[in-house]
Amino acid sequence: MKKRTFLKLSSALLATPALSPLMQFTTRDKLKNWAGNLEYSTDRLHPAQSVAQVQELVRKYPQLKVLGSRHCFNNIADSTHNLVSLEPMSEVVSLDANARTVTVDAAMRYGQLAPYLDRQGFALHNMASLPHISIAGATATATHGSGVKNGNLSTAVAGLEFVTAAGEVRTLSRQTDGDAFRAAVVHLGGLGVVTKVTLDLQPTFQMRQYVFENLPLAQMADHFEKIMSSGYSVSLFTDWQKKRLNEVWIKQRTDEKTPDTNFFGATLATKNLHPIAEISAENCTEQLGVVGPWYERMPHFRMGFTPSSGKELQSEYFVPRRQAVDAILAVERLRDAISPHLLISELRTIDADDLWMSPCYKQPSVAIHFTWKQDWPSVRKVLPMIESELAPFGVRPHWGKLFSIAPATLASRYEKMADFRQMLQQYDPQGKFRNAFLTQNIYGA
Repeated sequence: MKKRTFLKLSSALLATPALSPLMQFTTRDKLKNWAGNLEYSTDRLHPAQSVAQVQELVRKYPQLKVLGSRHCFNNIADSTHNLVSLEPMSEVVSLDANARTVTVDAAMRYGQLAPYLDRQGFALHNMASLPHISIAGATATATHGSGVKNGNLSTAVAGLEFVTAAGEVRTLSRQTDGDAFRAAVVHLGGLGVVTKVTLDLQPTFQMRQYVFENLPLAQMADHFEKIMSSGYSVSLFTDWQKKRLNEVWIKQRTDEKTPDTNFFGATLATKNLHPIAEISAENCTEQLGVVGPWYERMPHFRMGFTPSSGKELQSEYFVPRRQAVDAILAVERLRDAISPHLLISELRTIDADDLWMSPCYKQPSVAIHFTWKQDWPSVRKVLPMIESELAPFGVRPHWGKLFSIAPATLASRYEKMADFRQMLQQYDPQGKFRNAFLTQNIYGA
């Protein structure tokens, strides 16, 4: 039986600046993203509390963009005209236990939804390192967690409700809409205003997390697949120095075999660690093999705390998993150019999918992530060097992070790019939802 229930946005979850996108809307300060590296180009922000209000705003303004949890590091959500916030629309709309799906308002965050699902006996298949991000924003940009058998967060999307440029409410589903659905899930903000998302569920489960230190880089050549398959979700952290991986985070379901104490030459940590060694682990999810709910182990950071280091820049690049070791070693050769500007790098696996604009389209992938110091002039010089080293692997960037790959090159690496443009043109013929990011990276291609 489908039952209808509502989960209100808890004010307790908005206790920190990283968790309160509306906090700055009432101030005279420039509206910025959570990391503070990007000032949005307008202060005209319009909150919507219902689908009807979204329709009214879309019909009223010739150009606008939706602003989500502001965790993107580039201008993908920026507008010089009008911004719309769906923050008041953050409820669970319905849970279908038989179909194993949940439908939520688009502004709901994973950290809000997950405890509710767990109480109902359900879980999501994957979560990103931060539970603070909105479901609609994360799935629109193919944001991901890790796991050799885990697709990114977008692969859990079973249906979308959105308001088109004409102000009409439309729905698309995996079950009935085929290519139109596969084109629309990773829509980069160009489809319309997504108002509801339906996600696949699975039965709830418990997890534990172990962290190992100082894995020799040489072990990657012979044991990469074994290392990355040692848990349900595995992340490797490195500063690219000393020919080693600083930390290995292994997140296991309780029915998986506990990793050996001597893990390919790495040492089991005896206290909770932060990916950046100098930062306290207070904000991090529980480690040391302590069993807990799936949603308190799959992310790296706990809801209710400022995630990661806060003031930082991020870039991330996807390469085919079959070429992972060569790609990682190619980046390692740039260690002396990278390290002065780096806080930490993370290596993760993501399974293949069939979503047109996903970086993992038709290829199991490895993501090479960079958390940078907030020094854009220096980072801007390093990115082309990294992209050049990764070019032989057909590298694709994370859409919500910093990159400098040319539009023509992007088009050559996304076989469905032209079809995706046609889909956007179909739903938004006048470019109501187009902005500088889409003009350059999609239409400029």
